[in-house]
Amino acid sequence: MGLHDIAGAVCRALTVRKDGPSLYDVCDPLLLKYRGGDAHLGKFYRTALGNPALRGLLRRTGLPALRDGARLGALQAALREARDAEAPDWTAVGAPIAALMEGIDVRHPAPAVAAPARAPAAAEIERIIRACGAHLLRAYGKNGFIPTYAAFNLIGDADIGGRELLMALTGLNSRGYKNSTLLFNLARIFIAHSPARALINPPWRGIAEPMWEPMQIRHRSAYYDAFFTEALLSFVETGLASGQETSAARGAIADMVDFCLRISAEEVPSHDGSTVNVITALAPLPHPRFSRFFAQIKQDLGFGIYVPDCDTTACAFSAATQAGSEHPILQQPLLDFYRGYQVTSGANEPRVTVPLNDNIDYEGGVVTWIDNLAGDRPYGNDLDPTLNLDILEVSFRNLVRWRILETPQRLETVHRIIDFQRRLVESGAFRNPRSHIYYLPELYCAYFGRCYAAFIALPLAAQRLIDPGGAFAMIRAQVLLYVERELIAHEMNAFDAALALMALAHLGAEVATFTPALHCIVASFGEGGRRGPYKAYEWNKMKTPTRILVGGPEVTSAFVLMALALARRRMANP
Repeated sequence: MGLHDIAGAVCRALTVRKDGPSLYDVCDPLLLKYRGGDAHLGKFYRTALGNPALRGLLRRTGLPALRDGARLGALQAALREARDAEAPDWTAVGAPIAALMEGIDVRHPAPAVAAPARAPAAAEIERIIRACGAHLLRAYGKNGFIPTYAAFNLIGDADIGGRELLMALTGLNSRGYKNSTLLFNLARIFIAHSPARALINPPWRGIAEPMWEPMQIRHRSAYYDAFFTEALLSFVETGLASGQETSAARGAIADMVDFCLRISAEEVPSHDGSTVNVITALAPLPHPRFSRFFAQIKQDLGFGIYVPDCDTTACAFSAATQAGSEHPILQQPLLDFYRGYQVTSGANEPRVTVPLNDNIDYEGGVVTWIDNLAGDRPYGNDLDPTLNLDILEVSFRNLVRWRILETPQRLETVHRIIDFQRRLVESGAFRNPRSHIYYLPELYCAYFGRCYAAFIALPLAAQRLIDPGGAFAMIRAQVLLYVERELIAHEMNAFDAALALMALAHLGAEVATFTPALHCIVASFGEGGRRGPYKAYEWNKMKTPTRILVGGPEVTSAFVLMALALARRRMANP
């Protein structure tokens, strides 16, 4: 949005005719000041929704539906129960809000068909690889780590409607997360009916959402360090890094692997009664490197409890393996641990307590969140398809070390995850954003390419034992069809293009199909201004408590670097 558009949206929000009770008419009498009950609900309201900036934008936005005294009374009664009850009936609490969510009309992007593009010269590709590698090393040198950012989009996620709100309220374990989910979704309704909607959720080009300035929360996590480790390994492998850059990259890689395997390691209970070392989503302070201001805000908003997750553990182990680490933690056969978190229909307790993507069959999939030693599970649990690709990928890289082929139980765990992926792709559900909890379908395609590359690097005999039914060949064909006929056939931003190019290059597509993605990446170079070669885009997200995006200019540089490195290698050996 230009300055004129921003000013217009603000002016319309400040002067709109009020047509019914506003968010603050509903909540101020209940949540602004009170004694007793749950103190966090009021603190969250005052911090997140009652702040002066948002209050100014939404104070004149009323809901005509709440002119009905009965509906207004039911909504306020639900908020009172959430505030005062020791154990609220969250289905009853969420029902009035779920009913009001029907008209918010939040949709996934639908990019226009793209115009023909030209293939860039090899020199342009190499120039961008060098620039992106230098950007990552510059960020590491400045900060002592490569930062990633989180930003709230208060309009929420298109896949979260009233039904999904109730799933979250009943499936999340932490009362703080229930409170934040409740109030964020209430605010969504008013934002959707306000002229401020155009300011909070402006349109964008492509599929991955840009992260509008200002970036809100800079932080460090083992998941991101694992990803940046792979990117810097890719940079070194291109041969385009200078001697000084190569040395700096190796130093950064060693530090990030140490951050993953030592600083972020956490002991958790396994399902056989033993304990296992996994990798936590967010290491204790000061390691996440939050600013003092945002560390306090995070605490005030109720995001204080973090537990390990299966994805961070898999990606950290994989990056360390690729970097040649011999850390003792890597000797643990993760498949034995993951088996305890694998969904078995009709046999174990329902592991998926927040089934936002219940359009897919969970059988054989591994859920996301790991119970810590204290038994905390604040997010409940969910199941993401891309996470399960990461489990396969790290298993292929450690096939010999973990004696997977020689251990029937471990091989069976792999077979069941592959069968979960086969059913997902055969049904076509992998194309549907609703099927994914933390990622976009295009990222699923890029990460399948990464997993496929690890698979075909195995000896043929091992491939046949792992995939006797040929599921990987079928999935490869379907993913390529989606990328070639849908993704690159429409307008992309640089992040979309990098993901498409990763999938095409890893999956052995014809080099000619690289052109649209390469053209987009080259044409977008420099869009990041002073922050880097490219803008920040949505890499992953939390759909609850609201749409929280994670990414950053450095993340885009890393994806572009890896995609161009893969494409360059394929173009040199078509």
